[in-house]
Order: sequence, then C-alpha cells, then structure tokens
Amino acid sequence: MNTSVDLHQLVECVGDAIVVADANEKIVLWNPAATRIFGYSEAEALGKTLDLIVPERQRQKHKEGYSKSMETGTTRYGTSLLKVPAKHQDGSTLSIAFTVGMLFDGSQKANGVVAIIRDETQRFAEERALKKQISDLENPDS
Repeated sequence: MNTSVDLHQLVECVGDAIVVADANEKIVLWNPAATRIFGYSEAEALGKTLDLIVPERQRQKHKEGYSKSMETGTTRYGTSLLKVPAKHQDGSTLSIAFTVGMLFDGSQKANGVVAIIRDETQRFAEERALKKQISDLENPDS
C-alpha cells in the first residue's frame, strides 16, 4: 500500500477550513472549506490580513496576541480548542471553533500560523435554544 500523502490534495479535500497567515497576518493559504465557511474565494482572501474574518470588536486583542506570538514563537493556546466569533463575507457573525499552530522558518524564528477552523454556528444556536428550553421548563413563571 502506498502511504505517501499528496499534501495539496489533503488541504483541498478536508471539510475544515485551513488558513495559513504569515508573520504580518497576511493570508498565504486558504482552502475550499475556508471559502465555504467564510464566503471569500481563495483569490479574494490571499494577501489580505486576518481582519478579513476577525470581527471589528475583536481586532485589537487579536493583533496584540498575534504580535506576541510572532515575537515569542509561542501561543498560549497550544492545542486548546478556541471558540470565538468570526465574520462572514456578507457581514454576518459566525461561531467558529479552531486550533492554531505556530510555523517557523529554517532558523526557528516564528513566521506564521496555521489555523484549522470549523463552523459551529448552527450547533451553537441549537445549544442555546436547548438551554433556553430547559430554563423555561425549570422556571415556568419567568
């Protein structure tokens, strides 16, 4: 059995978004799942900063964390699953869950990040509705 993996094919076929940004937050890789989730084509996303998908109210905190990660070569999130809002091309807010990994050049200096992103908007809305139903059942007079 041939186990060599065509990395391009892998990036293209996975159901989760794979987004790679360089040290300056410029998007350098954007797979078809990213297009499906965020609405931007690869051509529209490449070369843009991550502000493309980071909501306005989160941008300052995001920039500070990103800069610190590039300086230190570490991320405080490690392998944690992060759950944050994101912005779709049409302006709507998404609920996403993602993991992030640091990327390094040949001299081990941080030169970017890769994020594996899943759209959790529908699941989050369903969970919120269930919590409301439970609350309504537990507190019928409110």
